[in-house]
Amino acid sequence: MNQKKKKNAAARERGVLEARPVKAGAFPVFALCAIFSAVVFSCATAEERLAPPKSTSEYRLEDIERNVGASPEKALHLAGVYRAIYGRSFDEADEARTKRLEDSAVEKLRENQAAAVREKRWDDAASMARSLSALGIAVENTGMEPDIILAQAKDALEKGSSLEAFLAAVRSHELDPLSFSDILPFLEKAVAQKQRRTAAFFFDAAVQAVSAGRLGGVENAALPEELRTYAGGRDTVTDMIKGVATVFVDRGYRTERGRAFPDRVLGSAFFVDSSGLLITNYHVIVSEVDPAYEGYSRMYIRMGDASSVRIPAKVVGWDKAMDLALIRADVTPEYVFPVVDRVIPKVGDTVYAIGSPGGLEKTVTQGIVSALGRRFLQIGDVIQIDATVAPGASGGPVVDMDGRLVGIVFAGMGQSGGLNFAVPAERLAAALPAMLKGGRAERPWLGLSLNETGGAGNPGVEILYVAPFTPSWEQKVREGSVIESINGRVITAQQGSLIPALQDVLFSSRPGELVALETSDKSGERQTLVLMTAARPELPLAAAAEKDSKERMAAPLFGLVLSPGGRTGLSTSYLVKRVIRGSVADEAGLSEQDPVSIKAFRVEKDMGVAFLDISVKKRMNYMETSLRLPALLDSPDTL
Repeated sequence: MNQKKKKNAAARERGVLEARPVKAGAFPVFALCAIFSAVVFSCATAEERLAPPKSTSEYRLEDIERNVGASPEKALHLAGVYRAIYGRSFDEADEARTKRLEDSAVEKLRENQAAAVREKRWDDAASMARSLSALGIAVENTGMEPDIILAQAKDALEKGSSLEAFLAAVRSHELDPLSFSDILPFLEKAVAQKQRRTAAFFFDAAVQAVSAGRLGGVENAALPEELRTYAGGRDTVTDMIKGVATVFVDRGYRTERGRAFPDRVLGSAFFVDSSGLLITNYHVIVSEVDPAYEGYSRMYIRMGDASSVRIPAKVVGWDKAMDLALIRADVTPEYVFPVVDRVIPKVGDTVYAIGSPGGLEKTVTQGIVSALGRRFLQIGDVIQIDATVAPGASGGPVVDMDGRLVGIVFAGMGQSGGLNFAVPAERLAAALPAMLKGGRAERPWLGLSLNETGGAGNPGVEILYVAPFTPSWEQKVREGSVIESINGRVITAQQGSLIPALQDVLFSSRPGELVALETSDKSGERQTLVLMTAARPELPLAAAAEKDSKERMAAPLFGLVLSPGGRTGLSTSYLVKRVIRGSVADEAGLSEQDPVSIKAFRVEKDMGVAFLDISVKKRMNYMETSLRLPALLDSPDTL
């Protein structure tokens, strides 16, 4: 290295670089850039230089236009956003331009759906059919949803994917009853695979099709006697035990007080397909898929007692909101549980729970359905049973006396005998298609926190809170309004809560689909909007709390609707405008018009809990009290 280079290297270490002289004849680069810019600017016309900047509304319209070809669903949602912001000031030209963009997006959506049908992208085609239906547009020429799902079922059956085929065929039948000729291949496949309850479902559907004259071009619709005999039989609990396995998750060792102990997770699982697919709980296998978990984790199943061989297993897909997971092991099961019955049990029905409580394989306990409609999961409701379960039984099947799958054990209160819970089998059937695709199952999200109102005489669902930067927030859905219908369906609940019934409408759809939401406010004014759903966050209210104020989060989390009340010292004070019945605030004894000041608000995502520290001066005795209100972040009252 010469002396000059050494000098420059030393200068760089000090953060100073020696300036180099410009050689004769050389021209600085910055000068060339300045001249180039001046030339380019001088080429612009005076009209271009004096043109006014584009308005925000113009940028929004251009954004809609760009999405017409790329994502017509998004374009239609953005058109709704545009109307929500500027609609009251529309003139004829604004209306014509917006309508033209909407029509172009609809036509593009039709074209995309037709292409998906041609290319046998059945999930995409069905999704687009649902979006078009939400817009009130007939899709007979491109593909009705039941027909698309039936085509998917036949395609899956031909490829040997029996579980996918059975689920799709049942879904198509629910939307539009199948003909005899369409049902027969699925019935025959169920019998060939010795899935008695699945065969019974299709056998009953075939009988109903013949009775209704839906023969599908078949002249002889008689069912062979052997099919009738098999479908009318009943599996025993002894048969079912053969389809239940113990899940064993080895997480290495944990250290306590300087000593190492084996870290093991035990659970139960049951086969839902002859290819080796099993269902268990998400909380059993969480270390296998949770990116936050950094330790060792290996999963196995056992088909017998503790001395039986461990068979490696892997996770296929999971649905954290439903506490469900689909796993696979290289096993040909002796028994496969049906997932097509859609059984809704009654309180008092006798049930059996099968699993491995405490690692004791193949344990069967008997009890009854104690209650329905318990709200312990983010989506839907669960069944309460009194059949004894214990740690290790999680993920095991619950069946009725007819051998039908009723639910999946997911929780029990060990200190309180008889308080155990199961995910309903009908929700498993709805969750499986997304889990079969692999990975984390994504669910749609509108950004609403809901509250049931009116009691038994006049039930309704109020929009209590709209989360920021969600589809509902973008289209200015009104807080305090009541949901009248969703996708044209007026929601009723045969038993239990209305909120799970609303969630069920969206549950089987995908994020990115269009949904028609009709609401009404206290004056009776109705609002009908078409929104594009987003992907549901794992903890929706935790995600909202990152963007919204603590006083607004008091409503969806704690049931405390506040209005500004001025300042008290260094704290902002509020008046309790409303307390939601049955909420945390209601249980704490807060009431309307109580003066409140917020001392602290904290969200503990790892714990799944939020805390609100408040000071309240009760109107009755004027005593000031400090309270800490806790709330779970996985609220079931969200849509």
